[in-house]
Amino acid sequence: MSGSDTLNISEARTQLAAIVDRARAEHEPVYVTRRGRRIAAVIDADDLDHVLALAEDMADILAAEQARAEMRATGEAPIPWEEVKADLGLA
Repeated sequence: MSGSDTLNISEARTQLAAIVDRARAEHEPVYVTRRGRRIAAVIDADDLDHVLALAEDMADILAAEQARAEMRATGEAPIPWEEVKADLGLA
């Protein structure tokens, strides 16, 4: 396999096992192209799980920031955690 991180789909078909091995060993995605445009990537499964977990964490952080901005804009006070637990029947 060449030293490139990008292969066209025809090359990828003939080198799938080597592409998977490379993605796992190097922990870098190998991109597959069609007509010069990237259409897919082969990435180590554990690396993908890590990326997805980080993306979920970032979505939670952005949602919290948005909620705080909304509270500042409306002047609404936060609900105390003890009250939330009581409302949910957890206290």
